Amino acid sequence: MRKLLMLSCASLLLFTISCKKKKDNVEEKYVCASCSQTPEGIAANDNSSKGIYKGVIIGSSGTIKFDIANTSSNSITATMIIDGTKVTLTSTVAWAAGQLYVAPFKGTLNGQEASVTFSVSGSGTGATIVAASIPGHSNPIFSIAKETSTALVRCYEGTYSTSDKEAGRFNIIVSTLLKGWTGKSRQDGKTTSTDIGGSYVNDKLYWGNGTSTEIATMNGDAFIGTFNDGSSNVTVKGKRTL
Repeated sequence: MRKLLMLSCASLLLFTISCKKKKDNVEEKYVCASCSQTPEGIAANDNSSKGIYKGVIIGSSGTIKFDIANTSSNSITATMIIDGTKVTLTSTVAWAAGQLYVAPFKGTLNGQEASVTFSVSGSGTGATIVAASIPGHSNPIFSIAKETSTALVRCYEGTYSTSDKEAGRFNIIVSTLLKGWTGKSRQDGKTTSTDIGGSYVNDKLYWGNGTSTEIATMNGDAFIGTFNDGSSNVTVKGKRTL
């Protein structure tokens, strides 16, 4: 009986270890705890320059969010996070209905002035950064998209590497309003960036139009994948940070 009991305990221990290993091997979905899971833009601003605009930065790497009088005419601010440092930016340029909105947003980064000039049409289209000066971050490049009441904008900071030993940043925006994804890539050590973009279907990122070239799979708030660009294998990966 004692021998049988020992065998039973050993079997139970083996089963427990086996179950634990199986559980440990299940890949858990990454979820950005600080990111909004529902749109912050309100319906009244969907076709206006008012609202919420979100984007990614390369040079070094970060995100930015503009609040152009989204819920209050007195609320014209921006929050930039670059290389993990948060900077609050404000503007004194008042919003006016139906007009092109161009405004410098200024704040302080490491004791120096940071400035980002934002521009958007009266209908809320064509959001872009027309000038930027960020201490310690030369030649910053932005991709910006408007968030509506029905289209959440998700911003990801990532990297790429190739079989030819090239590596760099791969920062993208995913939005149903964009009907896919867009962003910027920049090789490490370079000052110029490349426009990138494609379609987004069933949690898959595809290069360009259509679904012929799959580059990555979304898993929660993260993406990873490898594809061939015609000359080398490219691996991309990133996580949502806004």
